[in-house]
Amino acid sequence: MTYSITLGPDRTGRLVAIVDGVIAAAPDPAAPVVPCPQGEIAAGAVCAHTHLYSGLAPYGMPAAEPAPVHFIEILEKVWWRLDRALDAGALRASARDYIAKALLSGTTSLVDHHESPHFIGGSLQVLADAAEELGARALLTFGATERNFGRAEAEAGLTECGNVEETPLVRRLVGLHASFTVSDDTIRMAGDLCRALGTAMHVHVAEAADDVRDAQARGYAGPLERLIALDALPAGSILAHGVHLSADQVREADRRGLWLVQNPRSNEGNRVGYPVNLRHSDKVALGCDGWSADMAVEQAALVRLAAAHGDDRAADRLDAGRRLIAERFGFSATGLGPGAAGDVVVRENGEVKAVVVGGRLVVRDGRLVGADADAIEAEARAEASRLWERMAAL
Repeated sequence: MTYSITLGPDRTGRLVAIVDGVIAAAPDPAAPVVPCPQGEIAAGAVCAHTHLYSGLAPYGMPAAEPAPVHFIEILEKVWWRLDRALDAGALRASARDYIAKALLSGTTSLVDHHESPHFIGGSLQVLADAAEELGARALLTFGATERNFGRAEAEAGLTECGNVEETPLVRRLVGLHASFTVSDDTIRMAGDLCRALGTAMHVHVAEAADDVRDAQARGYAGPLERLIALDALPAGSILAHGVHLSADQVREADRRGLWLVQNPRSNEGNRVGYPVNLRHSDKVALGCDGWSADMAVEQAALVRLAAAHGDDRAADRLDAGRRLIAERFGFSATGLGPGAAGDVVVRENGEVKAVVVGGRLVVRDGRLVGADADAIEAEARAEASRLWERMAAL
């Protein structure tokens, strides 16, 4: 189904027409109109790397004991335990609550990277259904890995990448968790699947020094070189983090048409460093790595950290995310120009009042349309309690 709607004029006199899900030069006279004389219309925000499966974490996730002291311990004691405990009910509740809060904050597109080793087949459709129900745009993939059950686990994850049903709101990617959790054979298989599906890769790259050391121990200069050598990074692929990439490696990624995604709050929280060398690419978007998808909050963290590290090229990373989405969905423009995605936010005094995604009104008067955010959160809290019990038993 396609949607048409007209927003405005806003307090600056701007009027935005969306026809069949795309911003148009002139409105459809039959389309509904959302007046916003006190508001300001802007393009929706994009979160270019996240983990919908982490949506229950704010609801009392127990702290690891003893506290992890380095990056791999954080993964082993926290996030890899969480993903092993996920089932369909927990994932559905997590995704719906995360997406609801993203939309209410003005984030209209989410680039997700999923893992749930005990619930692989059908997991991405759970995420797709949540995005369709609430009206968010999403790029979905399963981060294939061998860290729990070897090659069989990786093959199941890659198969799941191909199971996503694409719609006007949902596109599929091929995913690997990270270079250090997969064999060369799995990386080659992932590259072959990218070409078979006509899509790109989404993978964590050089988030921490551990990833670099692992690739070097396997005989490669680093994880980027390993993925390139094994032919797994078609143009348009998405490399999350890149904290420990050199300037030359970032330039090589840029030359190959690869996207990099900075995740400021996550990198700071995991104490992996600041990716200052990302300044050497024009294709750097902003993600949150499973933290809340309020991109105004992520942008504020980026501004603070960029100033502290002398990074003078961080300002355009939210706009770059819109370019990434336009590339994957085939839009001819970005922002509010004709041919751009019909993904628009109206704010009054900084508060989100209306959100439109693909021409569909999904937030009106600061509330979800067609869903109850309070009920979604209540379900998430209930599922969270059960999830913590399963984690405790691992």
